[in-house]
Amino acid sequence: MKVPSYRASWLSLACVLSIPAVHAEPVQVMNSGGFSAAYKALQPEYERSSGDTLSTAWGPSMGESPQSIPNRLARGEPADVVIMVGYALDRLIAQGVVDPASRTDLADSRIGMVVRAGAYAPDISTVDALKQAMLQAESIAYSDSASGVYIERELLKKLDIEAAVKPKAHMVEKTPVGQLVAQGRYALGFQQVSELKPVAGVQLVGRLPEAVQSVTRFAAGVPFAAKHPEAGRKLIKFLASPQALPAVVASGMDPLPGQ
Repeated sequence: MKVPSYRASWLSLACVLSIPAVHAEPVQVMNSGGFSAAYKALQPEYERSSGDTLSTAWGPSMGESPQSIPNRLARGEPADVVIMVGYALDRLIAQGVVDPASRTDLADSRIGMVVRAGAYAPDISTVDALKQAMLQAESIAYSDSASGVYIERELLKKLDIEAAVKPKAHMVEKTPVGQLVAQGRYALGFQQVSELKPVAGVQLVGRLPEAVQSVTRFAAGVPFAAKHPEAGRKLIKFLASPQALPAVVASGMDPLPGQ
């Protein structure tokens, strides 16, 4: 997939946010893993330019763990912005938790595979090669969020390897999959590329072939219970802006169609 070239500079970013904030706000953000690398790269400049301070709680977009964004919100934890898998955000909108008018698409995310640094990296450039790599692997790990749900419920069936692979495949909660691969606990690790790239001690082998790829769109929204909704909307506007796009792409995510 060809990645567009972006020439937006931090100077352009500063121009977008150059008007001093009349009232600086503390913004409470809940962010899921796929968008975390881009968010961390953009946070310092946003805080300097806007005057707002971002306080971030991390957790998956779905799942049973107490750290998941839906469970955090259900417990009444504060949030002015939630950044998460788009269809999981839509569930919160349907439940009356997030303002539908605030929903904003941010970027697309694809699934990749890692091995431990220095380990043999099998070819996964074709569907058949991916199938053989998974069949031959001693162990496989994937996350409990969107990418792992897809692998467990759909990919193994598409490859017709569910019976052979399921006994050695493990859905991991909370801990980034790449960390466990780096520790040697699993031979192959699957997760969003943007979640695998920052992990030390692993080698990114590549993305799943497009024929069996699952593209997850990340989006952001403002909960109805937000204490600083306007500050939340300002942050979302920035994260979806052209000036933020270079950091988003550098993190391993893909621009939205037409960007």
